[in-house]
Amino acid sequence: MRLGVMLGAERGRYASKVERLEADARAAEADGFSSVWIPQVPDDFDALTAATLVAKATERIEIATAVVPVQPRHPISLAQQALSVQAVAGGRLALGLGVSHHWVIDEMFGLPYETPVAELRAQLDVLVPALSDGPGVVAAESDRYRVNYPLDITDIAPTPILLAALGPAMLRLAGERTDGTILWMADERAIGDHIAPTINKAAEGAGRKPPRVVAGVPVCLCAPDEVEHATERTNRLLSEAEVSPNYQKLLDRGDARQIGDLLAAGTEEMILERLRSFASAGATDVSIRVVPIGPDRDAKLASSRRTRDFLASLDGRIS
Repeated sequence: MRLGVMLGAERGRYASKVERLEADARAAEADGFSSVWIPQVPDDFDALTAATLVAKATERIEIATAVVPVQPRHPISLAQQALSVQAVAGGRLALGLGVSHHWVIDEMFGLPYETPVAELRAQLDVLVPALSDGPGVVAAESDRYRVNYPLDITDIAPTPILLAALGPAMLRLAGERTDGTILWMADERAIGDHIAPTINKAAEGAGRKPPRVVAGVPVCLCAPDEVEHATERTNRLLSEAEVSPNYQKLLDRGDARQIGDLLAAGTEEMILERLRSFASAGATDVSIRVVPIGPDRDAKLASSRRTRDFLASLDGRIS
């Protein structure tokens, strides 16, 4: 199972945003992580712009968006942007896509959220040939898009596509037409009983290679008697389930009830055991969100560094 780390969002201190993002990317590469996962946050950096900065600052590491919402973007504009980033990244970009949540698409953008699976399927009708076939004319027609557009940006192909697929219909779409799924709020039972069987069956039926299953996992290296504190802080920092029906439905398929229940925390052995349980459930990758603890900023920075140093010792993989 490959180990990746989440980067951003780079909030605050606007003058140093770019510098900090590039430094974090270089550190992730130096630490031996296999990939970096860049979120699209409503009030912060555009994920593909951030991916371009990361590509220029690094040489080896995979760069993935996690995830870009499709509804606000025409698929040709999205393909053009992704191919441009891929040219900078030299083939290291993986395009993570999703349909976000009603409170982003409907309440922030003012766009309809009634048929997200159909919208993503129509986007893939354009994006898959645009990102797979190399330079040329992209021709596609559906009830949503009629496209006949030349793209001559890079001959690096294909650009992998992964979907934030949580429900059965989206998982089948991901298995049939993309390279895998990127998850959040999915514990081991949800992955083992629901996500991995559904997406793997769909990929096999479509004659595709086994898909990637990327589990989002918070991690904190700490003493056993600090695990409860780390769990409480994880819930404060990262909890989203109460506002997202998508996550609520996914939680119903597992044992976790909040994000802190997914936390891999404690000693090195305790963290390894938890991460290996995700691999046993069917995860091919983990996207790690380091959760530091401590009474002040210096203590939190030290906590983050201890966790990162331990994860770096794993050389980007868990067997």
